[in-house]
Amino acid sequence: MSQGELKKLVIKAYKDIGFTDEVADGEFATLVNPEKYLIAYKPEYDEEQGQGTSATQPSFTRIAPQELDLDLLFDSSGVIDGNPDLKDGIIDKIEAFKKIVFDYSGEEHKPYYLMIKWGALLFKGSLVDLSIEYRLFAPDGTPLRANAKLKVKGTVDDDLRVARENNQSPDLTHYRKVKSGDTLPLMCHRIYGDSKYYLEVARVNKIMQFRKLQPGQEIFFPPLQKFA
Repeated sequence: MSQGELKKLVIKAYKDIGFTDEVADGEFATLVNPEKYLIAYKPEYDEEQGQGTSATQPSFTRIAPQELDLDLLFDSSGVIDGNPDLKDGIIDKIEAFKKIVFDYSGEEHKPYYLMIKWGALLFKGSLVDLSIEYRLFAPDGTPLRANAKLKVKGTVDDDLRVARENNQSPDLTHYRKVKSGDTLPLMCHRIYGDSKYYLEVARVNKIMQFRKLQPGQEIFFPPLQKFA
């Protein structure tokens, strides 16, 4: 019985959170597909305890972004693909990989957004951690094999997140990213139906200059009962 065509895991880099502006030469395909990958789901709770109380009931606040843990193999010994490169080893391959997943985007002031595709896996996010373990060397010390461990935090653009949650209640916790033209009173009006809470929101977010919000800045909007 046919097992279908072999597909390689592919990582593509994008400049924008909408995943429309691809980075030039920003695609990486694995030499060998990973044996496993791990996706972590993490609900977050508020466990504040009142003064003089002996216990507290955790209160759900939000679902944190998913995280993907992935191990990738690099090899130039020739054992895997039959094409040994004992002179240059894997140095160039590692550097090309880092330019895709680790390089700094001057426009966004952060690493590129990544789309990872393989079989049923389609994960969009940004790199939060990368470590490379070198495991095999030529006699002169040139690295021939390495294992790269990367952690990617899931990214969902704000409009999509709001539409997916369909959750506008002022009695719930909200996180919003500032867009061009946004002001704190305007954002409070969208969520609470009243702009008067902007000073409280500035206080809980430790925003000293609420008139100068930065696009992309994430702001926490507590439930209305927190202000009571």
